[in-house]
Amino acid sequence: MKIRSTTILAVRHQGQLAVAGDGQVSMNNTVVKHHARKVRRIYNDRIIVGFAGATADALTLSEKLEGKLERYNGNLVRSAVELAREWRTDKYLRRLEALMIAADEESTLLISGTGDVIEPDEGVLAIGSGGIAAQAAARALTVHADMTARQIVEAAMQIAADICVFTNHQLTIEEA
Repeated sequence: MKIRSTTILAVRHQGQLAVAGDGQVSMNNTVVKHHARKVRRIYNDRIIVGFAGATADALTLSEKLEGKLERYNGNLVRSAVELAREWRTDKYLRRLEALMIAADEESTLLISGTGDVIEPDEGVLAIGSGGIAAQAAARALTVHADMTARQIVEAAMQIAADICVFTNHQLTIEEA
């Protein structure tokens, strides 16, 4: 699944977590909004989620994840696996076009409709059209011990926004 139209980046660095998303909403080759909020907190503000893809689909999946978190007492990994399983097998849900990053104090996960629940080895994870640029920049910046996770996501997202036409400089950042 190729998701165009956004960049979401999660970085774990020196015990800190920062998740950022740009604010641009595009339809075909037109920018229709500059300040969308694609990163938010769910489950009593304990889980940070960011999404790329169709907004209604992403919000549906976010609500589904929150329901799983309620059912599994906030266990993000178990909830993500159950969401991915349902997403892949449900006749309605499998048509949803989105990718999601979900993170808590312990885990950072990519969740997809193909059944994937992936935790990165290096603590850097990105999705969306500018994801490759943001992830490469963030991985390069994590060698700087004097940078915080927030500083890394800010710098990496600025680089991605300079490169990707579907990503802008209006960022939403959540930290844990």
